[in-house]
Amino acid sequence: MSQAIYYVNPDSTEHDNALQQATVIPIADVLNKHTLLSSLAAVCHFPSYFSHNWDSAWDCLTDSDVTKLVLDLTTVTNITTKDFTMFQRIIEDAYKEFGKPQLWVITPPTDSA
Repeated sequence: MSQAIYYVNPDSTEHDNALQQATVIPIADVLNKHTLLSSLAAVCHFPSYFSHNWDSAWDCLTDSDVTKLVLDLTTVTNITTKDFTMFQRIIEDAYKEFGKPQLWVITPPTDSA
């Protein structure tokens, strides 16, 4: 069974093909509602009426042609957990209703010291 969100480490080759075909959501060092929605709108080519809120993001995302997204967290130093959780819920809900998009989250490697 297919799922909406996959978590992979940066060295994983398990999902290489899917990752190569995906739209990358660029995030620098801070992940919050503003940076996430702005980056998502830009890479998914949301229409000019996108109002930079979660409901509008869901509407525009489900209307877009984007079927696969990548969110690389390896360089993110500050994550607003509430905003990241809301984004995950939007992805899961959209996937449940429309079968798209799928999201690959590249997680930072864990220290094995």
